Amino acid sequence: MSQAFTPEFVAKPALQPEAATPIALFLDFDGTLVEIAPSPEQVRIDRRVPAALDALRQQLGGALALVSGRPVAFLDAMMAPYRFDAAGLHGAQIRIGGEEAPLAGPSEALREATRAMVRFANGHVGVIVEDKRQSVALHWRLAPALAEEAVALMEGLAERLGPAMRLQRGKAVAELVPAAASKGNAIRGLLGQGVYAGRLPVFIGDDVTDEDGFAAVDAAGGLSIRIGAGETRAQHRLASPTVLRRILLAAAEEGGLTLDSFLRG
Repeated sequence: MSQAFTPEFVAKPALQPEAATPIALFLDFDGTLVEIAPSPEQVRIDRRVPAALDALRQQLGGALALVSGRPVAFLDAMMAPYRFDAAGLHGAQIRIGGEEAPLAGPSEALREATRAMVRFANGHVGVIVEDKRQSVALHWRLAPALAEEAVALMEGLAERLGPAMRLQRGKAVAELVPAAASKGNAIRGLLGQGVYAGRLPVFIGDDVTDEDGFAAVDAAGGLSIRIGAGETRAQHRLASPTVLRRILLAAAEEGGLTLDSFLRG
């Protein structure tokens, strides 16, 4: 059930473990660490954030990962010179412990679906195709009147692709992604490995694409946090990416990030 929300209102979660419990931090990128941009290539990151995340990673014993619909290579470019554990492409691409995250080429069926999306974009001003090789997104943030037509196209393509792919909806975007990939599965997998094992998970996201991650964290007894308004299963809310950045920067400078850092946010 969703919480009532205004920018000033922050709901307290029903579950409030001890603030000193060691945590594992999982962070979405678009709409969470950065504001949503008119097009995918226009996102800008506060250049203090990568260094702050590196400091927090050290404080957390390495238990910090980015969980995003973006490819891992894109996340690396945004976070340079730092490289973080990451689940890219909604969990289809995983890197942990510095290992490379290989990216297989698309199937011929996905290539054909991509061509159909490009034809649609070429015929409609403001529609953008974002080809990530294993997944492909259609954005209509700059052409909101085309939402119904864009969704119908993507639903038809998903049906043609069959059970190997699924349609992932977001804010003014729909994406064809591998059926087995999800942020929830990525977080569950990371929680069973290395420095993440035995820690209380915290996942912060902003969109319907993050709800599966929230469910995974809730099931593990952790803390799920939604950025901004909108119906959600998340236990807690922060008003904006700006509020989250303030929390992260302060925690990096002060030398401590706990559950209470977010609950006081």
